[in-house]
Amino acid sequence: MEDWPQGSDAKGACVTTRGITILAGGLKETQEITRRAEEAGFDAAWSGEFLNRSAIVSVAAMAAATQRIGVGTAIAYAVGRSPLVLANDARFLDEMSDGRLTLGLGTGTRRMMEGWHGMKDPDGPATRMEELIPLLRRLWRLHEGPVKHEGRFYSVGISPTADIQPPLRAEIPIYTAGVNSRMIEVAGRVADGLICHPTITDRYLNEVARPAIARGADKTGRSLDDVKLKGVVICAISDDTAAARREAAAQIAFYVAPRAYGPVMEASGFGAEAAAIQAAFRKGDHQAMVDAVSDKMLDEMAVAGSVDEVRDALPALEKRYDHAALYSPSFTLSPERVAENTQAIIETFAR
Repeated sequence: MEDWPQGSDAKGACVTTRGITILAGGLKETQEITRRAEEAGFDAAWSGEFLNRSAIVSVAAMAAATQRIGVGTAIAYAVGRSPLVLANDARFLDEMSDGRLTLGLGTGTRRMMEGWHGMKDPDGPATRMEELIPLLRRLWRLHEGPVKHEGRFYSVGISPTADIQPPLRAEIPIYTAGVNSRMIEVAGRVADGLICHPTITDRYLNEVARPAIARGADKTGRSLDDVKLKGVVICAISDDTAAARREAAAQIAFYVAPRAYGPVMEASGFGAEAAAIQAAFRKGDHQAMVDAVSDKMLDEMAVAGSVDEVRDALPALEKRYDHAALYSPSFTLSPERVAENTQAIIETFAR
């Protein structure tokens, strides 16, 4: 399943592979959703981290419960774990999944790095990632000899004291998450793919993200084609189209609420909407946050409506990517509604 590259349909046309993102529910529910997605013919299932969720443990459970479907972290935090711990976590996840793992990494915001992970030096997250990823790849080859590294963020000196067996794969695909141009550039420099934020638009992808990947790739002698694009597509399905669109709008508003997303939304042509969302967020007014998401903004960032409406709308969004992972909104939704919508996504896009 490495990299889940684009496939071809019966006529030879390029087809984006499709996955599902699981960011809500407990571990058993995560396993069950992954099993159902595998049975429905999805190419991959992804899980991430939050205050109450471990991507590593989630993906281990997903791998143990399935046989074919690709599994990936989207994202696991690259901070708060030592390079050796992270390398060994990935090594064993890849072995557990028989080579189905894609390791998706991110740092989160500066506030998350400081408050959640206790980082006293949160500066230079892009430089940190550019140091970390080659180091992980060296650690996956520890069986070949000692690993010595002295850098700005990491100091490693490991001389194996016993026989180290080689991993199942010494080249596990690594995708990095990025929103601003410098963080996106990381993918071009050192990663196998970019995990695109759910609020990305065609304009931002073409005017900011792709040029940033190209700049990064050029700096390390790589090609833009060396970097795959993995997108996260918000999807809400209901017979009540207006209700589904409000659910999707709520998730968009949740993501845009931090002030750091102001410039990103400005570059996409949605600066006014972002300013209104952020003002409402500061007042704690969730209703006004959702109301501030324009129809145009929603249609650029999500698919929402009846089964037929989301089927018709999805191709325009997923064609941006090599792999598109559908994702149920959860902000302001009950756990029961999230579960219902996730099942609807699986049934609607079963192959």
